[in-house]
Amino acid sequence: MTATTFRQRLMAGAVVAVLASALTACSGTIPTVVPEASSAPSASASASASAAPAAPTCDNATQSYAPTGPLPTAEGLPEGSTMAAIRARGRLIVGVSADTYLLGARNPLTGQIEGFDIDLAKQVAKAILGNENAIQLVVITAADRIPALQQGRVDIVVRNMTMNCARWQDVAFSQVYYQSGQKLLVRRGSPIKSLDETSGVKVCAPKGTTTYTNLTRLAPSAVAVGADNHTGCLVLFQQGDVDAITGDDTVLAGLAAQDPYAVVTDAPAVTQEPYGVATNIAAVDLVRFVNQVLEAMRADGRWTAMYNRWLAPTLGTGTGQPTPTYGRG
Repeated sequence: MTATTFRQRLMAGAVVAVLASALTACSGTIPTVVPEASSAPSASASASASAAPAAPTCDNATQSYAPTGPLPTAEGLPEGSTMAAIRARGRLIVGVSADTYLLGARNPLTGQIEGFDIDLAKQVAKAILGNENAIQLVVITAADRIPALQQGRVDIVVRNMTMNCARWQDVAFSQVYYQSGQKLLVRRGSPIKSLDETSGVKVCAPKGTTTYTNLTRLAPSAVAVGADNHTGCLVLFQQGDVDAITGDDTVLAGLAAQDPYAVVTDAPAVTQEPYGVATNIAAVDLVRFVNQVLEAMRADGRWTAMYNRWLAPTLGTGTGQPTPTYGRG
């Protein structure tokens, strides 16, 4: 895309059921919409100060654009920048999940979408608009993450999106904000500790995903069972139809938090899944700004506080904010 084009068991089961039924609800103080093709272009699709890189090369998918300096105040945003356009509009539009527990999921009691990814998006909104609630959460599927950015329906995507070289051809990414990896969830007390120990064991993963592909490739003697999503895997697990679930550690943490009989094993991850905040490929200024926000969160401990709130109770406290890699562009 050229710069010209750019600018144009019972309790656990009950919780799962309630969460699933709540996905269609739209309530709370944070406005949430389901994207439509006719949505107006976002600020990042109409007012970027940076030209889109042409067919970017990619030797390191975690390498991002370096911040240009300290984080500016909301009142001191560069004139003509993507951030200034977002501020003029009055809200940041963010593509998120509403069914990934602990990262982005609707709380059935409050109607609010909440989680680690949501809190991160709020920090970006606060940096641009001075108010973390000046934000519009747009519920998108995993498959819609890139189209939503390309079509200008959202400014950023914060939806446990793995950075890889293929995606850099279509969108731009911030520095890594969380280093995830594919792990294994089993019943508490199970002797199974890793994928290497799943010969003849029924292991569930969402169909048509890299997680399922990795399962069949790395554990060919396991009995791979496909489901529509990880929530479907959890239902099969609770019914006794499968003995384990594999997926990103963050996703498994959410499943374990919903089932007192489930636990994520301590075995090392079998893949590396670096999550980045994604933007339209031409919104390089916005990428640099998000990186400034992440640097500020590292310095004042906000990232650690978010991790301790959402993920540490299940994944432990050993994970720190990833070290950034810059030098792109």
